[in-house]
Amino acid sequence: MRHIDDDERRARLARRAGLVGGHPDVLSATTAMTVLHATEAATVHLALWARVPGVTVADVDAALYDDRTLVKQLAMRRTLFVFPRDLLPAAWGSAAARVAAQQHQQVIKFVTAGGFADDPEAWAAEAYAATLACLADGVPRSTAELRAQVPVLDGRFVMGTVDKKWGGEFPIGRWVIGTLGARGRVVRATNAGHWRLNRPTWTSTERWLGTFDEPWAADAGYAELVRRWLRTFGPGTEADIVWWLGATKTIVRRALADVGAVAVGLDGGGQGWVLPDDVDPVDPVEPWAALLPTLDPTVMGWRERGFYLDPAHTPYLFDTNGNAGNTAWWDGRVVGCWVQDDAGVVHTVLRDDVGAAGRRALAAEAERLTAWLDGVRITNVYASPQMKSARLP
Repeated sequence: MRHIDDDERRARLARRAGLVGGHPDVLSATTAMTVLHATEAATVHLALWARVPGVTVADVDAALYDDRTLVKQLAMRRTLFVFPRDLLPAAWGSAAARVAAQQHQQVIKFVTAGGFADDPEAWAAEAYAATLACLADGVPRSTAELRAQVPVLDGRFVMGTVDKKWGGEFPIGRWVIGTLGARGRVVRATNAGHWRLNRPTWTSTERWLGTFDEPWAADAGYAELVRRWLRTFGPGTEADIVWWLGATKTIVRRALADVGAVAVGLDGGGQGWVLPDDVDPVDPVEPWAALLPTLDPTVMGWRERGFYLDPAHTPYLFDTNGNAGNTAWWDGRVVGCWVQDDAGVVHTVLRDDVGAAGRRALAAEAERLTAWLDGVRITNVYASPQMKSARLP
């Protein structure tokens, strides 16, 4: 069994993520990462800024809304991602279908809680059909606009208790539309707000994408997702893939077998997996610096992060659910975070001594990101404790 040590894993990470050398365009960069996290809208643009030299907001928006080579899709772990268009059918038949089933059960639960109908399944079927009929003309509509035109979507139910932060009365439309999105029947179309904010409009998948492949069989879909994950993140452990995919060990083991994955040894005595044509050693890279956004796909690629993250830093740079805030990297390791002041200037907050060369390189990245943002301030839902407590000069 070949052994891939932490140094080689960090070199692989740097090259494949485009943090050394970069990628030529936004589609290439997204494909290289398998998918991009999109729960926070700004992550998409900032993740591509870090990987595509000279990229602009207009370049990213063109891929999402004009060329439509990138598409937002609810999938693994009920998380919103940006997918390369060609990977969608694999996800629709596997990870997204799993999420769609979960979403549908939520719809049934809320229909029952709201007392909307004696037959929740029939109510849901009619709501799905009415929503699709409304969107059949191809005109993108916001959730609020859909609720206004499809009255059943405005039915209200109580979730939790109204005196709690996450409790209150809610319209069911969000879950109906979300289920259709996970099924691949509707997609997020144009964004109705600033690029740093999620203000989606919705339309039918057929209208948005035109010709597209039907969902793959589940096993084939999972195998393709795991194949691409290994190309991006390998070597990784079974636990990494189970976590990233939001699936079971049985599903992951079947997918690993289907793609012919090869076992390799890892530092610390663990076992990882790579694709059969990805066993050869890779050359080391020179020290590099990067500033990555909240929920960046590289930071969120693995569950077992010890090869690039000091475990002592985890409580400062991740929330209790394992969501990463903004991160600062030096020579293949997370060494702190970055924040903005009131004027939009980017500052790094370091937890490690990176030496003079590291400080210079990170300062240059902060200056470059400040210029690119040009006064735009990013608001993070998943700000890390370190970001929240940062004291700026």
